[in-house]
This record gives sequence, C-alpha cells and structure tokens, in this order.
Amino acid sequence: MIYDHILVRYGEITLKTRNRKMFINALRQNMKRALTGFSIELAAQWDRAYITLNGEDPEAVMDAIENVNGILSVSPVAKLEKSEEAMKETAVHFAEEFTKGETFKIEVRRADKSYHLKTFDIQYMLGGYVLENVPDLKVDVKHPDHQIMVEVRTDGIYMYHEVRQCIGGLPIGTGGRALLMLSGGIDSPVAGLEVMKKGIEIEAIHFHSPPYTSPQATEKVKQLVDIMSKRTGADIKLHIVPFTELQTKIYDWIPDNMSMTTTRRIMLIIAERLAERIDGKAIVNGENLGQVASQTLTSMHAINAVTNFPVLRPLLTLEKNEIVEMARRYGTYETSVLPYEDCCTIFKPKSPKTRPLVEKVEKFESKVDFEPMIEKALEGIECYSVNETEEKEAFSSLL
Repeated sequence: MIYDHILVRYGEITLKTRNRKMFINALRQNMKRALTGFSIELAAQWDRAYITLNGEDPEAVMDAIENVNGILSVSPVAKLEKSEEAMKETAVHFAEEFTKGETFKIEVRRADKSYHLKTFDIQYMLGGYVLENVPDLKVDVKHPDHQIMVEVRTDGIYMYHEVRQCIGGLPIGTGGRALLMLSGGIDSPVAGLEVMKKGIEIEAIHFHSPPYTSPQATEKVKQLVDIMSKRTGADIKLHIVPFTELQTKIYDWIPDNMSMTTTRRIMLIIAERLAERIDGKAIVNGENLGQVASQTLTSMHAINAVTNFPVLRPLLTLEKNEIVEMARRYGTYETSVLPYEDCCTIFKPKSPKTRPLVEKVEKFESKVDFEPMIEKALEGIECYSVNETEEKEAFSSLL
C-alpha cells in the first residue's frame, strides 16, 4: 500500500474554543520546524492536520513529528478516488495484515454529505467484502482489535487503519515561559519535559562549583539539554551559574545540618531573579515529596520562604520507579546516571535537617551578607544554546 498522506490528530487543542486558532498556528509552526528537510505540504485544519507526503517515507515523517507537543496521534493515509472498487481493494489490503481470529470494524466519517453512499451503506459494503475475501476474521463493532477508517471528503476517499500514539498535550510556546532548575540527575530533566507537554517553553539553570565539580558534570548537563531539545524540537537555553564562592561561604558559616536548606534557598533566589530577566512566569524543579531531606514538606516551606514566585513540581507525588521509567522513555536516563556529581552532592551534609524552621535558618543566614555574592553569581552566568555538533564533540570526552 502506497500511503500519500499523514493524518495528524490534535491533543488538548481540541478542548479549546475561541482561542483554538492560536494553538493550531503554534502547532503548525512547530511541525514545520520538525519537518525541515522533508518535501511535504502541511495543512492544519480546525480539528486535525494533513501532511501531503509528495513521495516522502511515511515512517520517517511520523518519526520526525511524534514528539511534537500538541499531537495526540498520527496515521499513514491512502487517498483514493471516489470509487467503491478502490475502497474494497484497500480494505482487503489492510485486513490481510491482521492476524487470523482477530476482529475488525469499519468506521466511516462522511464529511461530504453529497456522496451517494450513506455511512451504513459503506460499512455494510466494506465489512461484507472483507469477510468474503479474508478468511478467519470477525466483525466486532464494540471492542474490535482493528478499525479500518474511511473518510469521505469532497476531494476523495481517505483510508487508514494504523494509529501511532504521540506525546499529546499543548504546543510549546502557548503556555508561557518557565525556568527549569536542572541538576543533572534523573528527576529534573523529566520534570522539564513534563511541563513542556503543557505548552510551556523552558530555559534551564544549572549551578556548578569548580573545582569541586568537574567539567564533565557541566558537559553532562549540556547533553541533557541537547536530548530534551531534540525530543521536543525546542531550542532550550542553558544558564550556568558559578556557585563556588557562595557554596564555600555556606559551608564555612552555616551549621552543617542547615547548610543544604540555605544552599537551596540561595539557589532559588538566583533562579527567581534570572526568571524575571527572561520573562519567566514560574520556576520548575524535579522535587519529589519525601525523597530526600530537602524535599520534606517542612523543608520545602523553609526553602520557598525566600520567594513569591510560583514553583512547579510535576513529579511531586510520583514513586521513584515511575520517574525512572519516564526518564528511560524520554531518553534522558542513561545520561543522568553518568557518575559526574553536581554541587549539591559534593557538599552534601552528613545529617541534614528534615524539619528546618524558617526562623532558625534566617538567624544563621543573617550573620553573612550573601547579597554581593548573589549579584556576582548572576553577573557571571554563562548562557549556552547547545549546538548538536559541538555537543557531540564535547560529550565524547566523557565516554
């Protein structure tokens, strides 16, 4: 069967009403970006989009767009002339791919109401023809193993039976911008990809403390950004904050059991100020309730006390094995587990407070003027928009 179109079904865009056009336009642009290099034509309609393949490989085109946020599913489609014989031959061709003993259903969408055959007539004709010509199949209209879809449109008959599930959600860029706190571990890349499913454009912030953290740790984070960018088709900027001076000052002046709380508070202060600079509307992190000492409810309260900015935690209630599985599915896991430690791991206290009180933390912090160092760290930020070729060369040194 020669497929000549790809049918693109929308995700949560279908829930939109008055502003749907804006979401469709954003999705169209994101699909065009993902399909750069293909000689295709794209027509985004009110309820779905069609890609005219012009001879391109349908599998390659579907591979290119399956991770574009906003697409629920795709199907390779054969466009036929308005002929009963053409429909019959195509239905049998599809059914011959089914396994003996399986069930099927003919589903008809009749957009062209002037077509001489009604919906039931097409179903009856094709269902009967398949049963006559393909042995050991049965019809099941409620719970079929397969559906042969027929769309009657003004310009022809469109038929398909394969459905590839995609990422769904909303097109990136329709939900505003947020700043992702990217540590280099398993959780934070997954958190970033999860919020991007809701149309949020992200930039990432990473704290490094040379010489305590290695150059490989920074390259690892760049590689994660590269994976996330390729996965979503979005250009993700990475802001790397020099944190050595602040972290050593915390280590010298804050009691060991409170040091992680103060570290996280100062990171959040810096993240908030950077988020304001990039017109971000929220901060995102990979915190998971109760997973470590800084992620208890009391710790989160003490850390969040330094900001009024919204902090999104999409992984808050998930089990660790669920997050690991998501990381594997997203393709970030193998990079996240490379043994290059971040600054939080290097300076990890022996017995961190799990229930730090805001008043006590503020009392210890008041003995040090962190503000000049915070401003210096902000001024020293290096920004990267990771290029694929440069990143591959840099990351090869880790292997």
